[in-house]
Amino acid sequence: MVRLIFLGAPGAGKGTQAQTLAQRQHIPHISTGDILRQAVAQQTELGQKAQAYMDQGELVPDQLILDLVQERLKQSDAAAGWILDGFPRTVTQATFLDELLLRMSQICNYVVNFEVPDDILIGRLLGRGRKDDTEEVIRHRLDVYRQQTAPLIDFYRERQQLVSINGNQPIEQVNHQLDQIVQKNSAP
Repeated sequence: MVRLIFLGAPGAGKGTQAQTLAQRQHIPHISTGDILRQAVAQQTELGQKAQAYMDQGELVPDQLILDLVQERLKQSDAAAGWILDGFPRTVTQATFLDELLLRMSQICNYVVNFEVPDDILIGRLLGRGRKDDTEEVIRHRLDVYRQQTAPLIDFYRERQQLVSINGNQPIEQVNHQLDQIVQKNSAP
């Protein structure tokens, strides 16, 4: 059973790797952004609550995000495992997630941290060609990410769940390292 959390700065490749590994393992790639958009589009009760915050330009509160994640993890396709991408983002969210998984009798096998130097991340993000991806905006996003996520990396390292991967190598090599993590988990 594969249950992983992917951490990494914007542009580190975690979304791409999560999609690829999820397909190979036949488990869902769960992105909190996708969950939010889907709940809002389907007008679920939680989606309507989230929409109210988003309409006011506010961040969706941690508890509501956690409720959405819980709802998603209870779906049948997640019974065989999952990859969480974009959640948790803070130690508070990680603590909530630990409690949720305990209530659901599940554990996260590993937290995979994709490490990529800032200059490479900036180049990748500028290469996407999005209007809002200026170098100044990207540097600010990376600063915010580091402020929120550095404590999260320590949180999982202390629990001996953290595995770091060099995200600045060919996709195939990253795929291979992820496969090794999965095999290590499924070994007797």
